[in-house]
Amino acid sequence: MPSLNVPQAQFLTLPHKFRAFVAGFGSGKTWVGCSALSKHFMEWPGVNAGYFAPTYPQIRDIFYPTMDEVAYDWGLKTKINQANHEVHIYSGRQYRGTVICRSMEKPQTIVGFKIGHALVDELDVLTAIKAQQAWRKIIARMRYNLPGLKNGVDVTTTPEGFKFVFQQFVKQLRDKPSLKDMYGLVQASTFDNELNLPDDYIESLMESYPPQLILAYLKGQFVNLTSGTIYTAYDRKLNQCFDTVQPGEPLFIGMDFNVGKMAAITHVKREHGMPRAVDELVDGYDTPDMIRRIKERYWRHNGNTFEKTCEIRIYPDASGGSRKSVNASETDIAILSQAGFSVIAPAANPPVKDRINAMNAMFCNAQGERRYLVNPFTCPTYADGLEQQVWSPNGEPDKKSGNDHANDAGGYFIHYDYPIIRPFTMTQPLRM
Repeated sequence: MPSLNVPQAQFLTLPHKFRAFVAGFGSGKTWVGCSALSKHFMEWPGVNAGYFAPTYPQIRDIFYPTMDEVAYDWGLKTKINQANHEVHIYSGRQYRGTVICRSMEKPQTIVGFKIGHALVDELDVLTAIKAQQAWRKIIARMRYNLPGLKNGVDVTTTPEGFKFVFQQFVKQLRDKPSLKDMYGLVQASTFDNELNLPDDYIESLMESYPPQLILAYLKGQFVNLTSGTIYTAYDRKLNQCFDTVQPGEPLFIGMDFNVGKMAAITHVKREHGMPRAVDELVDGYDTPDMIRRIKERYWRHNGNTFEKTCEIRIYPDASGGSRKSVNASETDIAILSQAGFSVIAPAANPPVKDRINAMNAMFCNAQGERRYLVNPFTCPTYADGLEQQVWSPNGEPDKKSGNDHANDAGGYFIHYDYPIIRPFTMTQPLRM
């Protein structure tokens, strides 16, 4: 019988065409991938498969010995042809098929053969762009036309931040729930495979890696590894709420101005006046477009005009007071006021780090109180951005990844209504 732990067995039973096993170091990723290859050859003799790794040395040093051991576990044998980068699979003397091995270093070289099953190992080691190129080349190799054959692709990888596997197997499914029948994901921890590891393996990892890396490399979680995240106090689960907009209640909307990328985060105030992010409007074209969308979502249209059904306060990017959006005679902030909203805007934006410090203090202060909660189901872009935005090398928040707009919008409201108040201490004059 094949030797599998619980997450590995769960992975092999996934019915999806595209499957991902995302797990920490020593969790048996390549083992379960090779088990899937062995299962394929048991069920589909004569249908070749493919193995794809970041480099050819990884194929030689990791895949060949693992495939040999796993095949034996499944009652199969291997014959390795290193010159051609192939592994031939046998059941006794009966030939079952060939694993064609290729490196993903140069995705353009993945051409000229067809396969009915693929194993893509450590895909997230590659850059996101190269991983996407390799993925598309591999998909193009899945050409067997046999009744019942899925032409499936398995991915086994350590999570290396919010890269290709996260985008393909997590975020994409949030945006397009219809794809859930096609993509399946199992996340596993090194602890799940503890019985197959040296006694001191996990302890040595705990001693060698900081907490952020332990989440990824031991627990198999998607965390930001590019650099330090900005909103370090935010935790998707601990800062989670399920609050939504209720009819008639006041709304507090932080807004960021960026033509074509305008963002607004809608808040309500609940117990003890604490803020809850309950809705988002993103990718607005300009200020008039955002006004229209806000009114359509929160006010009532009587057939001629919008009726004000709740108080809406806008906390905008203060730069909107000087930068004109559409009409040369009106500023963005003036347009918002004329639309019937209450606009709360300082003369200038707060220092960026003051805004971020205010956000982090509301997410979790030094006493462990989490006063600012976010509904990640109604604010998915905001929740993702809070997890993913990092500091750029110049010490400023990264603006290149596109995670900043919603974060900035939420921050304008939080900093204005919940700023960090620095205590003022009166120094007594020295008495002679």
